[in-house]
Amino acid sequence: MTAGAGGRAHRYLIIGAGPGGLQLSYFLQRAGADYLTLEREAGPGGFFRRYPRHRRLISLNKVHTGQKDPEIALRWDWNSLLNDEPELMFPRYSQDYFPQADDLVRYLTDFQRGHRLNVRFSTPVDRIEKTGDRFAVHAGGEVFHAECVIVAAGWGGPYVPDIPGIELARGYEDMPVSGEDFTDRRVLIIGKGNSAFETAQALLGHAAVVHLASPSPVRLAWTSKHPGHVRGQYGALLDSYWFKTLHGVLECDVDRIRRDGDHFEVAITYTLADGEQALLEYDDVLRCTGFTMDTSLFDDSCLPERVPGGRLPAIRPDFRSVNVDGLYFAGTLMQARDFKRASSAFIDGFRYNLRTMTALLRERYEGVPLDRRTLPADPDGLTTAMLERVNYSSALWTQFEYLCDVYVVDETTGEVTRYEDLPEDYAVERFGGHPLYFTVTLRWGRRDHPDVFAIRRHPTPERADESAFLHPVVRAWRHREQTGEQHLLEDLMARWLDPVRHVRPLRDFLAARLASGEAHPA
Repeated sequence: MTAGAGGRAHRYLIIGAGPGGLQLSYFLQRAGADYLTLEREAGPGGFFRRYPRHRRLISLNKVHTGQKDPEIALRWDWNSLLNDEPELMFPRYSQDYFPQADDLVRYLTDFQRGHRLNVRFSTPVDRIEKTGDRFAVHAGGEVFHAECVIVAAGWGGPYVPDIPGIELARGYEDMPVSGEDFTDRRVLIIGKGNSAFETAQALLGHAAVVHLASPSPVRLAWTSKHPGHVRGQYGALLDSYWFKTLHGVLECDVDRIRRDGDHFEVAITYTLADGEQALLEYDDVLRCTGFTMDTSLFDDSCLPERVPGGRLPAIRPDFRSVNVDGLYFAGTLMQARDFKRASSAFIDGFRYNLRTMTALLRERYEGVPLDRRTLPADPDGLTTAMLERVNYSSALWTQFEYLCDVYVVDETTGEVTRYEDLPEDYAVERFGGHPLYFTVTLRWGRRDHPDVFAIRRHPTPERADESAFLHPVVRAWRHREQTGEQHLLEDLMARWLDPVRHVRPLRDFLAARLASGEAHPA
């Protein structure tokens, strides 16, 4: 793109230099793209300079895996950004299984400097406008123009529920973090996510009573398989609840908070007790209800639609706003399409989304075709290719049930073209004109087991669809309709290579589909 006055016009403008903005900057820079990243703060990773409040991350940093291949090791490295420099991987910065947030900030700072990413710091964005097919971004007293704007600004601020008297509660963003500040006090924490449990953990040995309250029951990560649900390291409060040590977890609506002298009266309605109501007394009320996106940046000309609840932007399968063409979202703001399923809310997930987004942006704005590989339509060869990928790819492993490999059968030549790491809904939208194609993903089994540590297994290939653990699933599609599905048996070490349990069932499935004539309709 021809630069405007002062060099303030670019093809791509990225808003925010957190991990999402830096990852996208890296991919665009490596591709030689014309981009600029704007960051309001003086350094990268502003969110992690403040949060989590108690400074311990919930993202795993499993340094010792016994794996020599860096691609496979990424499956258990939840903090590194994808790049080609071994020195700029997060395990070089911390050996802790649950690392400190300050180590992540230090890593992000070195990542930006080491790759000399084109970031302008101390340049807060005030307003984004759109006229025709161009954006004008007002930031730092200047106006930047772009064909494409990617918002990677992360959460804009706390989510404050609509509860009468909620202004009396202290927010997670500014509450004291020392448990001693709550010694012998009765504390209500509104919320049951990780920030609520993180806060409660610090209070357990000090507060007289700690109650966590929200309308829905606690969602445990080991049941849901979602890393954003409550993690095992916060189990002490749940232990104390059932051991009758005064602390508790309440399923209720908080109807009202009222100050009464030196304490608070909180009216609640239990959601699992036939509407029973209670008036409870606390010394402190804390709000730990999560975060929401900031929409104040957007002019009416490019105000993005949001998903129900308003916390996230609504996006298309290609990460583009559903109602503003040319406006994309990156980082934690790109989680709407796999909300509470895969890991698009976290570094270990969105780093792969952003690699895919880069390819889609370059195809759209620069005419660069997506990477692909042509294979013969041979059941044996396709079986080998599919199993090699699911046994190796960290993207399919981390972005289970979301990213997939696509194998498109050419109805004229019979050749198969493979595209890697596309959102499955995008693949169906893009290749829905073909009479035969396959998607390959990793998936969990059903989620409604009474006890996830006592699951009865049936280790025969014919019952692979009953597998509870992560396992490969190959789907056959005719246009936009799914016509078949093949599960491969789960494996303790995630090695799907057994001739009887994995190779033969997949080969037979592919052979039947290729021979069925679906690719060559009359």
